[in-house]
Amino acid sequence: MENILKENNLCWPGPGKLLPREPRSAWCCLAWTLVVVTMNSLVFLMNLILMFVIFTIVLLPTIVVVYFGFQCHSRVLHSAARYCKSILDDNSSSALIILGFVIMSPLIVVAMAIYCSLARRLRLFMCFQPYSRAVYKGVKWRWYEEGGLCSCAKGWNTQVKAWV
Repeated sequence: MENILKENNLCWPGPGKLLPREPRSAWCCLAWTLVVVTMNSLVFLMNLILMFVIFTIVLLPTIVVVYFGFQCHSRVLHSAARYCKSILDDNSSSALIILGFVIMSPLIVVAMAIYCSLARRLRLFMCFQPYSRAVYKGVKWRWYEEGGLCSCAKGWNTQVKAWV
């Protein structure tokens, strides 16, 4: 029943009453579209920055190992640094490069699991607003209905578990 109401652009004001949603004027719709697009863009940027920070922190060992492997290999950069001459030769530099790329796969999985867990806990994807918010009057912000900004004020369901 609820799907039929959504398809016919009807809202549910109460039991037994069906009212059509009131569309906005053209200029008002354009203004609200800009607000919704701006908000969704900011939420997307926030998610992207959070993902970048988490992946950078988790993949830092791989970045360091591969960097030193390429820096000290004679066919790549062949640095004149003291540790390249005394500690790392071509074989050990090749081993560092291989080790860095081997440990990258599990660390990417760990970073993605951390990001998904944090995004789920903070309910970041609930911050995205539907386009119908701009087209029709009376459509509430999704975060308002869910109990606060991005549903952070609402109690978390501790019974739900996700395994990666």
